[in-house]
Amino acid sequence: MKIAIGTKNPTKVNAVKKVFGDTFTYVEVDVQSGVSPQPFSDEETIQGAINRARAAVKAAGADIGIGLEGGVQETPHGLFLCNWGSLVTSKDLEPILGGGARILLPEAVAGMLRRDKKELAEAMEVYTNQKNIRKKEGAIGIFTNGNLDRTAMFYQVVLMLKGQLDFRTNQAVQ
Repeated sequence: MKIAIGTKNPTKVNAVKKVFGDTFTYVEVDVQSGVSPQPFSDEETIQGAINRARAAVKAAGADIGIGLEGGVQETPHGLFLCNWGSLVTSKDLEPILGGGARILLPEAVAGMLRRDKKELAEAMEVYTNQKNIRKKEGAIGIFTNGNLDRTAMFYQVVLMLKGQLDFRTNQAVQ
């Protein structure tokens, strides 16, 4: 079976490979999310994940397509990091969805997103004076002092997607 991953970002690719293991062939597909470069709501972030999963499965001619999208969500308590995933199959483009960890972003970072319209990755580079954080520990890694990195965050999302796929498959067999 072939799994198309709607990104080439190593944190997301590694999360998918850790969950699904060595029995699959993986194709990393650089597809567009179809949403803003910085999704600013759960709804937009979910739609980006769905769009990536659908585009990846079609582009690669794969059995399964997975889209993972990071975004932010404004709340009365401040701006939170959010992340969502979607899984579709070539037989059923109806998405399976799962969401993950959320943390409050410091106002210094949130302000750059709100006021300066920066993407989180850009704001994190300014905030930390480091490059390519999105391909390493991510904002989640910085703000949890390394206790949870971006791969581990998306790993939990992919676990939920796979679990739901297994459930659907088992229900169809019964």
